[in-house]
Amino acid sequence: MELPKQYDSTKVEEKIYQKWEASGYFDPDNLPLPADAPVFSIMMPPVNVTGVLHLGHALENAIMDTEIRYQRMRGKRAFILPGTDHAAVATQAKVEQELIKSGQYKNPRAELGREKLLKIIREYAENSQTTILSQIKKMGTSCDWSRLAYTFDQQREKAVNEMFIRMYNDGLIYRGHRVVNWSVKGQSTLSDDELEYKEQPGKLYTFKYSRDFPIPIATTRPETKLGDTAVAVNPDDPRYAQYVGAEFEIEVGAKKPLQIKVIADDAVDPTFGTGALGVTPAHSQIDFELKEKHGLKLVQIIDRYGRMTEEAGTEYAGLKVLEARDKFVDYLKERGLLIKEEEIIQNVGASDRFGDVVEVIPMLQWFVDVNKRIPGRNKSFKDLMKEVFTTGLDGDANQKIKITPERFEKSYFNWIDNLRDWCISRQIWWGHQIPVYYKKQLTINKEQGVDITYFVHSTTTDNQQDLRTGWNGGEYGEKGEKQNQELKKIIREESAITAILMANLKINLKKKNITLIIRTQTARVIMM
Repeated sequence: MELPKQYDSTKVEEKIYQKWEASGYFDPDNLPLPADAPVFSIMMPPVNVTGVLHLGHALENAIMDTEIRYQRMRGKRAFILPGTDHAAVATQAKVEQELIKSGQYKNPRAELGREKLLKIIREYAENSQTTILSQIKKMGTSCDWSRLAYTFDQQREKAVNEMFIRMYNDGLIYRGHRVVNWSVKGQSTLSDDELEYKEQPGKLYTFKYSRDFPIPIATTRPETKLGDTAVAVNPDDPRYAQYVGAEFEIEVGAKKPLQIKVIADDAVDPTFGTGALGVTPAHSQIDFELKEKHGLKLVQIIDRYGRMTEEAGTEYAGLKVLEARDKFVDYLKERGLLIKEEEIIQNVGASDRFGDVVEVIPMLQWFVDVNKRIPGRNKSFKDLMKEVFTTGLDGDANQKIKITPERFEKSYFNWIDNLRDWCISRQIWWGHQIPVYYKKQLTINKEQGVDITYFVHSTTTDNQQDLRTGWNGGEYGEKGEKQNQELKKIIREESAITAILMANLKINLKKKNITLIIRTQTARVIMM
């Protein structure tokens, strides 16, 4: 037999992998082992369906497969659990970027609408997933494909919703008005882990709010000072001890004069800048924590579009942030308030998916409380996240996770120590929807002022596309609009009705399936 001069993997490796799969031994339940054989499993970090695998994935698969084959040969029920990740923010951002690059769209969300954009994203994700799974097989990774998981399949969606409801009922998830990382370009919130810090040139400005204000401050973002409500100093700093507790009213051109209170806090570094920190609770995570701790006011001067609000004053309202910065610096120079302007290199947080520098702004969002004690455990998420790497979960050494290499332990514990309540809501269309329904009220009969509270099923474009999101503020489909008109007609004929609860209006009208009528002095409720 003559060997070919060049090795052609396509003629060999695909057939070998097919034989491996046909053997069924990738599934640990099919291995010819005793019933009490030990189990060894690796969960594949689910790959984002945002394109194709890269070199890092190849290394990761090689390591996992080497380990699992070794453990399989040692007589263990060993398997790799394969999976892919729908990667909500990453996938939608990628598709939107591709659509913009094509030249057909400038703003895909606005131009396509929810239904059409979701269709494009879904097709992209499915094609990417097919390619990725094929690549994993090409590398020879011995996964148990019978257990393939996708983070957006029905089983995972059920688990996500179930966990959300449990955590909400336990008070571990809440809806609150807090500052969040906001991508102006992506028009969505971002978690702290979705930020990339980039070094770039900047300026450090040292100035006073007014000639009469006794404390100079330093900042890289002077435009945000239009929303300051305090100045923080270190309690051990003798330079400012006499001013702690004092309050000042200062005119800087904002809508209202600044009400500045001097507070003392250990978090202030007396060696940085002037040792005094201008506190802007609406536009800084650290400053918001100071606001919560010291009971400060919050004044929002930057909106979700990266422009100054009316609270910033008539001279600044509507300006982009950088335009407002230049204008406020000119204001300081003209009045002799600017003490120093230094060129520096600073770390700036940018969205890892949308690419823009993020703004910190206050919004009503959903959060996980990382410090609240979990009912029945008397421990917080922070406690558990430390415990599992130190003593082991519940003190069990067998439930301990090891960080390799050890030098990353410090980074991990530093992250946990500084962990804030985690924002879990996003303003995008692709991905799991928060399983919360909001009561909507609308007036049909102006004379009667009838308020109708209704929950809609199978009438939105989401439902028609089988997205299983229920009502989440989406658009009505043709069916939904028709049902709404039918409902309005019934209400006009029966203006004494306060609420109608139904499964399907058309069917119930046809069958006259009115099963219960409740009458009171103030309301008439029909249940169908």
